[in-house]
Amino acid sequence: MREVRLHDGRHTAATLLLSEGVHPRVVMEVLGHSQMRTTTDTYSHVMPALGKDAADRMGRALWD
Repeated sequence: MREVRLHDGRHTAATLLLSEGVHPRVVMEVLGHSQMRTTTDTYSHVMPALGKDAADRMGRALWD
């Protein structure tokens, strides 16, 4: 069995929250970061998917 650190669970939780569409400010508060930039910089690998989701939502709002 692979060794798992507490920090790994924290990282997983933040990644899942962001990928589920939870606003970065809320994730920032959950993690206890003092600045939203810390959250967005650390978890930027999740952000491209959020950008696509935002574009898809805008498309549906405009053309559906």
